[in-house]
Amino acid sequence: QVQLVESGGGLVQAGGSLRLSCAASGSIFSIDAMGWYRQAPGKQRELVAAVTSGGSTNYVDSVKGRFTISRDNAKNTVYLEMGSLKPEDTAVYYCNAQEVVVGGLFDYWGQGTQVTVSS
Repeated sequence: QVQLVESGGGLVQAGGSLRLSCAASGSIFSIDAMGWYRQAPGKQRELVAAVTSGGSTNYVDSVKGRFTISRDNAKNTVYLEMGSLKPEDTAVYYCNAQEVVVGGLFDYWGQGTQVTVSS
């Protein structure tokens, strides 16, 4: 079992910045990729950014150049630095961790943290 605890959401004006953190605990030795998803009202949950255990990253096109994902393996924590925020970035942001299991991957989720960007 893996537990994920998120922090850092809040209200910010357009153009501002926020930093999200997600600390993992439990059976963390089996975690491969970690990432952030978001879900806005009436929309499907989408991948925002992810980082593998080896440090490879990927981003959704809409946040490239504005958001940076990083991972501190010593602290079992993943971060999302969000800059030049736009109202369309408003959503609940969920931390995700993928555990390598027999036959594939298993997803763990955090409880979600609200990010609201005002215009």
